[in-house]
Amino acid sequence: MADAVEVIRSEILGAIPHGFLGRRGGVSQGIVSGLNVGHGAGDEAEAVAENRRRAVGAVLPGAALATVYQVHSPDAVTVVRPWPHADRPRADAMATDRPGVLLGIVTADCAPVLLADAEAGVIGAAHAGWRGALGGVLEAVVVEMAGLGAERGRIVAAIGPAIGLSSYEVDEAFRSHFGDSDETFFAPGRPGHWQFDLEGYAAARLERAGVDKVERLGLDTYADADRFYSYRHATHRGEPNYGRQISLIGLPL
Repeated sequence: MADAVEVIRSEILGAIPHGFLGRRGGVSQGIVSGLNVGHGAGDEAEAVAENRRRAVGAVLPGAALATVYQVHSPDAVTVVRPWPHADRPRADAMATDRPGVLLGIVTADCAPVLLADAEAGVIGAAHAGWRGALGGVLEAVVVEMAGLGAERGRIVAAIGPAIGLSSYEVDEAFRSHFGDSDETFFAPGRPGHWQFDLEGYAAARLERAGVDKVERLGLDTYADADRFYSYRHATHRGEPNYGRQISLIGLPL
């Protein structure tokens, strides 16, 4: 019997259909074995399609999956209906108020963020790598949600599996992108290097955007590579490619 898809849920998102998924429960083989959902991972197209089907079925059966062409941008879009794969907009966050649409964010160390205003019936999802978070992608998805009727004070957010502070070594050139006010997110490392708290930084950006209730799941993709895909872990092992996991949120029909 095939392993079941592991669905990690957030307390703060409550009964809203959602889940942070990892490697478990998929059909991919080789270095991307498991629930790889990334078309750019060198995987068989049929395996990716089956993994995506399993992911949707585990979170909101019958829903239509919407994804974007993620480019580490600060851009967010509103989803009315999913786009054909070849026509996906280049963006890194989505918002919708449409029942039956399942927003999907693909990651492999960057932080997936799922958001909801349950009272308004508005949800959002964001891909927050350091570049996108620094550029304002989290603020952008909150603005997009507000445009659909969400209120910032009611929005709650959960930050899923991402590379953790102890695993995310960066150099002085990386540190130079951030200002002095961000020093709290950098812990001293070996000479000329720092440890960056991506999860903490994403939470702070959400709070600056008016989202007061933020749950950090504290799951380190690099440190638990048997459970999650990790770009940096694969790179350090000299692997030629790496898998991607998906985080999902939707409104039931």
